[in-house]
Amino acid sequence: MATPLLAFADQIQPRQAVQTGDKNVGSATKDDTPSLSGLIATLVPVLLIAGIMLTLFLLLRNRLRRNYAPRTYLGSLREQERSPDLPSGLFNWISTFMTIPDTYVLNHQSLDAYLLLRYLKIATTITFVGCLITWPVLFPVNITSHGQQQQLNLLSMSNISEKNRYYAHTGVAWIFFGFLFYMIARESIFYINLRQAYLLSPLYANRMSSRTVLFTSVPEDFLNEAKLRKTFGKQVKNLWIATDCEKLQELVEERDKVAFKLEAAETKLIKLAGKARLKSIKKGIVVDERVRGDEEGESGSVASEWVEPKARPTHRLKFLIGKKVDTINWCRSELERLIPEVEALQATYRAHEGKLICSVFIEFYTQTEAQAAYQSLAHHEALHMAPRFIGVDPETVIWENLNINWASRVIRNIVTLTLVSLLIIFWSIPVGLVGIISNIRALVEKAPWLEFLYKIPPVIFGVIQGLLPAVLLSVLMALLPIILRLMAKKSGAPSRAAIELRTQNFYFAFQVIQVFLVTTVTSAASAVGAQIAKQPSQATSLLASNLPHAANFFLSYIIVQGLTLSSAALAQIAAVVISRLLGKFLDNTPRKMYKRYSTLKSLGWGTVFPIYTNLTVIALSYSIIAPLVLGFATVGLYLMYVANRYNLLFVFNSNIDTKGLVYPRALQQTTVGAYISILCLIGLFGIKAAIGPLILMIVLLIVVILFHVSLNAAIEPLLNYLPKSLQAEEDSLLALEDAYSAEEGHPKNGTQIATAVQSHEMDNSPTSTGKGLPPAPHKKPNLIAKWLKPDKFTDYHSLRRLVPRGFADISYDPIVERDAYYNPAIASPTPLLWIPRDLMGISRQECRHSSKVIPMSDDDAGFDEKNNLVWNEDKARPPIWKEKIYY
Repeated sequence: MATPLLAFADQIQPRQAVQTGDKNVGSATKDDTPSLSGLIATLVPVLLIAGIMLTLFLLLRNRLRRNYAPRTYLGSLREQERSPDLPSGLFNWISTFMTIPDTYVLNHQSLDAYLLLRYLKIATTITFVGCLITWPVLFPVNITSHGQQQQLNLLSMSNISEKNRYYAHTGVAWIFFGFLFYMIARESIFYINLRQAYLLSPLYANRMSSRTVLFTSVPEDFLNEAKLRKTFGKQVKNLWIATDCEKLQELVEERDKVAFKLEAAETKLIKLAGKARLKSIKKGIVVDERVRGDEEGESGSVASEWVEPKARPTHRLKFLIGKKVDTINWCRSELERLIPEVEALQATYRAHEGKLICSVFIEFYTQTEAQAAYQSLAHHEALHMAPRFIGVDPETVIWENLNINWASRVIRNIVTLTLVSLLIIFWSIPVGLVGIISNIRALVEKAPWLEFLYKIPPVIFGVIQGLLPAVLLSVLMALLPIILRLMAKKSGAPSRAAIELRTQNFYFAFQVIQVFLVTTVTSAASAVGAQIAKQPSQATSLLASNLPHAANFFLSYIIVQGLTLSSAALAQIAAVVISRLLGKFLDNTPRKMYKRYSTLKSLGWGTVFPIYTNLTVIALSYSIIAPLVLGFATVGLYLMYVANRYNLLFVFNSNIDTKGLVYPRALQQTTVGAYISILCLIGLFGIKAAIGPLILMIVLLIVVILFHVSLNAAIEPLLNYLPKSLQAEEDSLLALEDAYSAEEGHPKNGTQIATAVQSHEMDNSPTSTGKGLPPAPHKKPNLIAKWLKPDKFTDYHSLRRLVPRGFADISYDPIVERDAYYNPAIASPTPLLWIPRDLMGISRQECRHSSKVIPMSDDDAGFDEKNNLVWNEDKARPPIWKEKIYY
């Protein structure tokens, strides 16, 4: 290895000006790309920013627990949903944090959250193993060639000048991509077994959503309860035919808007009175300390002693020109009209007298019966009573999309796909400009009028070329999620989970095409644009020879993403500012304060996974051409893994459940990197006329395609359906669990089982025991055996032992079960209003008078000595608190 290292050390130095006639030592020439200086110029400020954010996180972590560790204590979470406390030191918490297994997220959050961590870990493993495979072979081969390249380009394929050396790249490609597709197959098997273990366990199988199938595009003659029960048999327990609730929704929204307006006005009135009372005390005026709210009197009589009638909360009925009215009195009179109207209309819909629309929810007695209906062809006509969905949480249903028939759905799909495609084309313009900036030095050489840029100091020039494009690209791509989710919703997705899955496809396409492919091509084209103009016939050859140089941009991009995303995710500067500063100005009622305090931030899986998938695709695409990218990707992905691990354990919550379907989709999308790399190598070898490597790469492409098609054909049904064969296995395991728990005294439910899960998971082995099940039916494997035989050592029986049986009580109140899949407007109760209690008794009188119209409470909220609004955070369960229902 001494020869290649010495050659690299010798050649990495910039060429002397004597060789080119340039008076400036080290100036850029045709072959002198300052990739190393640009990389350093990018790395230094990014490290500085990341260091500042990490320091802020370490300093604020214990002081702002609501922002950095809410899952350890928040009262809105059940005890078994909380995470363990970490030590309070500056650094001593790290070792405890690292000992908590990833499967803790699996049992305390969701399958999606756990699989995000697993994807990042698997992606890190793939890129790290890629370094072990490629670096020992390709670095010496690239460095010792005589391709006249320098600095970081010396490590890439662009430095190869002898065709025979391409056999090394070909052999490494066969080994590395073979390993990659084995990992894809292995993880697909793991996911299928884990999904089956979770969805068949009592924790999920007993839920209403697991036993309920949503049929869309139902023909009009089937919108009949008797006919539906006859079609699906005696297995049907309940069914809900969706109705057009537009008028009712408008009334409910108006009722709630007026109700919360009353709540805000009552709070404002009490606060104004408290302010007047404090002023009187400061002036030395004797204040009556009696609480007078329980006395009889006219509405507002107690408040009138402190607040003049003209100072009471008022508003105009129309913007600017409307009549000014007393807000409290107007809201009460409006609610007297609206509440009976809403309740009467709700009763009409419950009596099935509303207009029916073409969707129906059918609940079966068991999960097995629901799966049988889900897997069967429900109607003899094409596209009728389809698509079907199972496991849909009623709280995530997009109700306006249930009225979409099959023809409208087809048209919507065509239109949204067309718009997304046009959006890709439109986005190419700004993203292309970013790519040109990434190789601006070569552009300046071809466009002399830009030579003024050379007057910029070298450090700033390096930042412009290295850091600026990466930052601009990140900001540009941040605008996309809102648009893409809107497109997914307009396409007719019936639930938020379906929207996320569709968004994942859209956003991944944007990431690969815009962030990667367009930037790669424009960066390479800008470097040889003038030469292509002079020699159009040599365009492909010139682009191919300069394609590896574009890897330098992605080194910078991965640095920015890895360091800034991970540190920003930990520091959460924006969240802290919003909660600590804006909350003081915007949260003017106890309800708003409680919602901000109790609502945990959640992740949108459809836009989170594609970011990490695209980084993996970039690394795989350049794995053979410029293998240095693999090293940077390994570090970047691991940092993101650590940051997401902390947030999923202690900060974030999972509000959308795709049952883990985002994971196999991400695995499939990861293979795009392998295909891009293979096709690029085929193109490069063809241009270089390297016949032997070219043939071998074409054979590899064919082998990979055949393997991939066969793999997808085998696993696709298992990704969507649950097999009947495992239901008997599950029944046997439950009986075995009961017997083993009784014999060994193992815990079976509540927080005890969560503790048992944590204790047995510390070795991260699916074969461990401790939750009421005996050991798995095989010996604990070593690392190699476990990796080579996932079908045996991560099978259903092994992974089933990770599922807690008594995590939550899956039972439903009759009213909840009756209204579960009604449109929320039908089941929406009159809201309970919550105002702060005061020392003067105003809140008591206001509650007594307002409660004649709408329920109102002043418990667990009040004012401090400075008249600031406060609520009982220690109790954490105010009057408006509702227990989470596990649908």
